[in-house]
Amino acid sequence: MKIGVRAHDYGKRGIEELACLLHGEGYDGAQLALPKAFKEIGSYQDIRLSHIERIRRAFEENQVEIPVMGCYMDLGNPDDEARQYAVKTIKTCLNYGKEMGAGVVGTETAYAHLNKGERAAWRPYMMDSLKRVMEEAQRIDMKLAIEPVYWHPLTDLETTLEVIRMVDDPEHLRLIFDASNLLEYPESTDQDTYWSQWLEGIGAYIHVMHIKDYSLGKDRAYQPEQLGEGILQYKEISRWLHENRPDMYLLREEMNPAAARKDIEFMKRL
Repeated sequence: MKIGVRAHDYGKRGIEELACLLHGEGYDGAQLALPKAFKEIGSYQDIRLSHIERIRRAFEENQVEIPVMGCYMDLGNPDDEARQYAVKTIKTCLNYGKEMGAGVVGTETAYAHLNKGERAAWRPYMMDSLKRVMEEAQRIDMKLAIEPVYWHPLTDLETTLEVIRMVDDPEHLRLIFDASNLLEYPESTDQDTYWSQWLEGIGAYIHVMHIKDYSLGKDRAYQPEQLGEGILQYKEISRWLHENRPDMYLLREEMNPAAARKDIEFMKRL
């Protein structure tokens, strides 16, 4: 497997500084959300082609790939203005991502933490947004990767498969698989069976995996943990990776830079 990281877990830095730092840490690649990662860029509207060229050059020189350009937008929001902004921004980022040499542009499908009824109500808006974004991805021959999250409109395996069938374009529609964002009931879920169902259903579409771990604190509050010290069980995921995608990018999210070496070693053992 290739080992990467969500770059802004190292803080907001200069373009060349960040590329050099990630190379020094030993990463093969990085997920870049440009306004969060780089001091030179305050928002998606601030991005210029000169930034894209500097990023491409700096990361190439430091031999750090860009498997994902992050552009996480509120695609399922019922508010027309919010949704139009989301679609427009992702379309723009698809063009920037291609110019930068990113493997995909990645997004979730909402910002809010939705209940079950809201997820269903937002789903048609998400579907409409994805159709419009995919038109641009296909037009410029660039990949979009969407990330299922149980509290978003792209909430479960059934909905994810529905989107895959609707788009019907495995060349341009890919997935980001984040196990911790799919585990709604960790106390009662047989994780080996659960991950096997997911990976059998959508494995061919997975572009990268996000790797993180967590525990549940007071009132079931999410608490990030060192890899291997939380409730995520990676045995079945590891088996699938070795049998099907030994070249997969594993991208650490919620990295604590002070403990990076231990997490990198964990991912190498997966």
